[in-house]
Amino acid sequence: MHVLDKVKLNAVQLAERLARARVLVVGDVMLDRYWFGDATRISPEAPVPVAKIERMEERAGGAANVARNIASLGGQATILSVTGDDEAATALERLLEADGIATSFRRDPDISTTIKLRVIARQQQLIRLDFEDAPSHEVLADKLDEYAAIVHAHDVVILSDYGKGGLTHVARMIELARGAGKPVLIDPKGDDYTKYAGATLLTPNRSEFRQVAGRWKDEADLNARAESLRAELNLDALLVTRSEEGMTLFRADGVVHEPTQAREVYDVSGAGDTVIGTLGLALAAGLALPQAMSLANAAAGIVVGKLGTAVCSQAELFAV
Repeated sequence: MHVLDKVKLNAVQLAERLARARVLVVGDVMLDRYWFGDATRISPEAPVPVAKIERMEERAGGAANVARNIASLGGQATILSVTGDDEAATALERLLEADGIATSFRRDPDISTTIKLRVIARQQQLIRLDFEDAPSHEVLADKLDEYAAIVHAHDVVILSDYGKGGLTHVARMIELARGAGKPVLIDPKGDDYTKYAGATLLTPNRSEFRQVAGRWKDEADLNARAESLRAELNLDALLVTRSEEGMTLFRADGVVHEPTQAREVYDVSGAGDTVIGTLGLALAAGLALPQAMSLANAAAGIVVGKLGTAVCSQAELFAV
């Protein structure tokens, strides 16, 4: 079935709704740098390949990639985060503003903006180099004040946790958003989900959910573990993305499953950003959660066929 048929809207109607939707994204941003080249010989200095770099690309990653997906689908995105006071933060701002994303970075001069540098040769990643620091409590508190001031101006809040320290005050952020009547969607990290209690929706992938809920032996066991976690954390819903098995939505009134729509899996990095970004935008546009999941599943099927932290465009989504 065509994705527009699933949401029961035509392309014009859906585009109009998405254009009015306002999503606030908060979390850990990073700059993804890609160095592309060729590796045809081994270094005489050590048994490692020598990569001759031919071109370089920069992309906004982490929570910034969530905002990119929202903007690419025609929505209004605001990104709130903590960065270093450095060249990488300036590069991120430039990339995001070029995509029409409202950007508010709290710059901490004592840390470096997170950078992930990937060296790629012959369509394969040779190495990834990470540069990162945790932000200070003073800067985080300053960001929380701004969050409280602007949350009312948005329809949905997305908290994108990459474990870099930017969501230290996540419990308070959930409380403020729910108090303002705003749905809160969270891409979780780590093995302790109690800090996310009271959120509207969590979107762990299969391995992340297994880390928290344990291994399941069949679908019935999976359903029981998901419902137990959902009830324990007082969540409206839990969405587990299951790679080639699609994605499953768990709510008090039942379970909804969407089979995968990926035609070719090239790179799964950033697919979770696409899922939660599309979900949040669709909910902000007034769609029901199962309809939003259909859009997110279709969008994820598109981005895994692209290299790196890619996005799904509105035209690509509507063509599925």
